[in-house]
Amino acid sequence: MSRRSRRSPSPEPLDTWVPRPRRRETPLGLLGHGVKFLGYSTLAGVLLAGIVLPAAGALGLGLKGGVEEFDTIPDDLKTPPLTQASWIFDAKGQQIAKVYERDRRVITGDEMGTLIRRAQVDIEDARFYEHGAVDLKGVLRAITKNAESGTAVQGASTLTQQYVKNVNVEKAGDDPVAVREAQRKTLGRKVQELKYAIKLEEELSKEQILTNYLNITYYGQQAYGIQAAAQRYFGKSSKDLNIAEAATLAGVVQNPSQFDPKAHPEASRKRRDVVLDKMVENRHITADQAREAKSGPIVLNYQAPQNGCITADAGMGFFCDYVRHVIKQDPVFGKTAAERKKLWDMGGLSIQTTLDPVKQAAALKAVTTRVKVTDQVAAAMTMVEPGTGRILAMAQTRPYGIDPAKNQTVVNYNVDAAMGGGNGFQPGSNFKPIVAAAGLEAGLTSTQSYPSPNKMDWPTMSTCDGTWKNLDKGKKGGTIPNESSGEVGPYELKEAMALSVNTYFVQMEQEIGLCAVKQMANKLGVAGKASGKPLQELPALGLGTQEVSPLVMANAYATFANRGTYCTPVAISRIVTMDGTDVPVSPARCERVISENTADVINTVLLGVTEKGGTGRDLGLERDRQIAGKTGTSDEKKSAWFSGYTGNLAASVWLGGPAGGVPMKNIRIGGKWFEEVFGATGPGPIWQMAMNDAVRGMPEKEFETVYIPNPAPKNPSTGSPGTGGTPGGSATDVAPTWPGRPQPSARPTRNPNPNNPRPTQPAQPTTQQDRPAEQDHQQQAQQPQGRQEQDQGEEQQQDG
Repeated sequence: MSRRSRRSPSPEPLDTWVPRPRRRETPLGLLGHGVKFLGYSTLAGVLLAGIVLPAAGALGLGLKGGVEEFDTIPDDLKTPPLTQASWIFDAKGQQIAKVYERDRRVITGDEMGTLIRRAQVDIEDARFYEHGAVDLKGVLRAITKNAESGTAVQGASTLTQQYVKNVNVEKAGDDPVAVREAQRKTLGRKVQELKYAIKLEEELSKEQILTNYLNITYYGQQAYGIQAAAQRYFGKSSKDLNIAEAATLAGVVQNPSQFDPKAHPEASRKRRDVVLDKMVENRHITADQAREAKSGPIVLNYQAPQNGCITADAGMGFFCDYVRHVIKQDPVFGKTAAERKKLWDMGGLSIQTTLDPVKQAAALKAVTTRVKVTDQVAAAMTMVEPGTGRILAMAQTRPYGIDPAKNQTVVNYNVDAAMGGGNGFQPGSNFKPIVAAAGLEAGLTSTQSYPSPNKMDWPTMSTCDGTWKNLDKGKKGGTIPNESSGEVGPYELKEAMALSVNTYFVQMEQEIGLCAVKQMANKLGVAGKASGKPLQELPALGLGTQEVSPLVMANAYATFANRGTYCTPVAISRIVTMDGTDVPVSPARCERVISENTADVINTVLLGVTEKGGTGRDLGLERDRQIAGKTGTSDEKKSAWFSGYTGNLAASVWLGGPAGGVPMKNIRIGGKWFEEVFGATGPGPIWQMAMNDAVRGMPEKEFETVYIPNPAPKNPSTGSPGTGGTPGGSATDVAPTWPGRPQPSARPTRNPNPNNPRPTQPAQPTTQQDRPAEQDHQQQAQQPQGRQEQDQGEEQQQDG
């Protein structure tokens, strides 16, 4: 076959191309002919044996021994899948981030376009379509040139051999020792590459080898493969490159650092022009086309590398990082940690997530408006869809990043430590609905009453394995008070939840046992502390002294909204490889963990928290949309919470010091001054602001409620029932005088849905005092020495 017939088709017009006149042979040229003559006759024996093969020249063997040695070298080149970039998208298909170990997009030869394929061959291996794995003419030409100069100025590796070298470099990954070894210019490496190249030439067509080469080659600026390079330097697909652009990128390959068109534009321009001359010489462009392409400087449309979750907009970096943790930990993506890491590192994935951009924007706006990034404290918020477990939003005030001077962090305050978070935060009275659910499942009624004294010793309680006893009765750490001196029982469940009465829930724990509370927490997704340690069976468990994360709490409350069916939280809805193959993902696993009746009672009771007289009475949404929820404030106001939900959206907000050590008293947050922060005054307004934006346009879905009779009024002096007067307690997680908030007024009870009648909340006497009282006191943080040790030093949250 003639030289021309084996080349790629030439662009039109070719009739303007004129062959170069034959050169006069010089003495040196005649010497070259002599070398070529000798080479063609002896290369297979002398040259390959003494230079290419590890035979006479390298191993002291004869020609026969060298050939036998060559035959024993393995020729099965293990070509790994090429590392590519992955793309993470939100639920609407908008890109969240691009992540990669190698910024590469593997494409087909047709997708590359013709120009870059011709340019790359012309500058690197013009005889690529004419020779086999070894270009004998090229070897002799290199010998001649090197002999003329006295140094090694020209190599003779074919494009196939260069591809083999790049495969070995790719296999070395990020191991610098392995990379250096793959690039070492040794005889042994050259021989191995040659053997592999010979095998590849037998198995693959020239077009396939060229396509593979263009996909694997490094073009500088973190761009691997021609598609990523075209995007990086010119902001376009490789098939859309013009002549000058194709020549520029083809020229980069020889030395990506030296010929980098962004860092060294003049050197790159000169190299481009060399490539253009080669394209003319090989009749792939005309001289006029080359002159036009050379007429100006290199014009870039440079796209800076955008790698990782740090590039995500709208505060989505933390959710992006959560997705990374999911892939690296969920067994569906590989049986071992190494297999899962390989999947993530290899990339080439299109990852569709559950994140709703509207709700994410609502959550981010709320947390960053109400809390400034420079404040001592931070806020975090997670939204979950009841019934599906889909995580719809995940936002926090501190931005994602590694610069502490900008208050950045990579710790995701919304999730547990194993998923990129810290050690969590004490939820305070946010935990009391879990105690109530355990009590109802144990057979208690919705009107369960306890004496609920203003202060009491921690009582003896049963555990899963025995009994907890209070060794410090009468001492400071051995007692538990209610926050307000007016909180004196007896109380029933609805009123005790609305007022968040500590002693009521302690007495409920005593009756049902700590094991029942722990098991209920586990059923609702609170599998342990955020740190990964198991929940401890201690009386203060029910008052929220053991650290959890907003995602866990939001999902637990979503279970109440879903009438007792718990769904595991999910962040990924679908993963597709670049060739369109689906990667299996874990769907939400939903199971009933409490009865519908129990859930309906909890929903009814938590409605009371947001009605007149409840701690969250001022957190209603627009259009009087039905909500349920619970406030929570830990000891010394070091963390405050509000977790609440509508029938179709649950959300949890935490506010506090990222390291857990900022008492929120006499403190400025978001530009406002707080004498004390409570769940209803700190995180509550954040929840209200975000939810108003998030549910706008969503259908209104009300709860199935149950009738719970109002308790009898209490005697104002004794607190005993049946004598009328002021109740023994009030809405206690509310500070009515916090700056910027008008004095509270009674919000009218919502009209029942005629299709879903529900009882109105108990009317409160007009003499009731609205005063800040509930601290959701966690006196057990000051614990009795003995059996109630909490090892507080180990449980401190860490920001970083």
